[in-house]
Amino acid sequence: MRIHRELFIAALLAAVSLSTAQSNSKTIATVNGENITERQMLQAASADLSKLETNRPQPQTAFDKARLEILWKALSSIIDDKLITAQARQYNMTRERLLETEVESNVATPSPEEVEAFYEANKAQIAIPKAQALPQVRQYMIDSSRKQYRDMLLNNARRSFKVTTFLDPLRTDVVTAGYPAHGPTNAPVVIVEFADFECPFCGGLHPTLKLVERNYADKVRFVYRQFPLTNTHPYAQKAAEASLCANEQQRFWEFHDSLFGDQSRLDVASLKQRAQALGLNTSAFNTCLDSGKQADAIQKDKEDARKSGVSSTPTLFINGRLLAGNRPYADIREIIEDELKRVPASVPAR
Repeated sequence: MRIHRELFIAALLAAVSLSTAQSNSKTIATVNGENITERQMLQAASADLSKLETNRPQPQTAFDKARLEILWKALSSIIDDKLITAQARQYNMTRERLLETEVESNVATPSPEEVEAFYEANKAQIAIPKAQALPQVRQYMIDSSRKQYRDMLLNNARRSFKVTTFLDPLRTDVVTAGYPAHGPTNAPVVIVEFADFECPFCGGLHPTLKLVERNYADKVRFVYRQFPLTNTHPYAQKAAEASLCANEQQRFWEFHDSLFGDQSRLDVASLKQRAQALGLNTSAFNTCLDSGKQADAIQKDKEDARKSGVSSTPTLFINGRLLAGNRPYADIREIIEDELKRVPASVPAR
């Protein structure tokens, strides 16, 4: 009887093990027709998942979010690796040669003056002494440049090779209430843009977002939040303030479109001329702009942006799903269509 019981338990454990193995071998993503299994993702994430279990956050929602972030980090790394391999194969070169040609050879090394300027523009957020900070600032700028070119390589590869994922999307909760917005209040998709009016990439994205607006007029709501890059764009701060001064007169989007329609004249005098041309109450607008009353609001946006993982402009959050850079219409449409398929499961950013 005991032998039969032991055999039964052994068979049961084997069945559970087989079921787990089959579950873990299910496809979680495909890259150019090549499957990535759940087992591969879990193996890549195992060390971080183990640390998470050891220091399990509370409540359960915090744990679930942290776990999903770890899984996406692991899955994204595998996807990126396969994209680079596929791109190298397409170009008939090694991965190392591809990375050297497309990334490393383009990485910018900042001059001492550029490092100093970056430090001065961001020293309020730097807690260590200047002499100690400057080498770290320099390395940060080099790493940022490397990431920029690597992201460009991966974005190009994504256009060449189809990527499909089946893992639940990773979302960031971005506050939208009280910020300039247009589109249906009950839209199933909310796009939050963090941008800089002097940024040429933001200007390049503007017509793309207008196309999205036309094609999804009843399905997408747009929210604009400020992220002026003052270390590289000297007129961005005042342009951002000017847009909020226009917002006081319920004319934000007209002013917004005007700024992105012509980014060549963003000095204070030109901003005031623009307000006059648009028929705003220039006395109220000029007083608002000269007083700097909107500066604190801009700073709050920048702080929220950094907390949400924004490091460059433009950055979009589509129902909380981060999409950075001047991306083509197809990339944005792909996420919108995916979100529409998830309705009502998807929850727009708040």
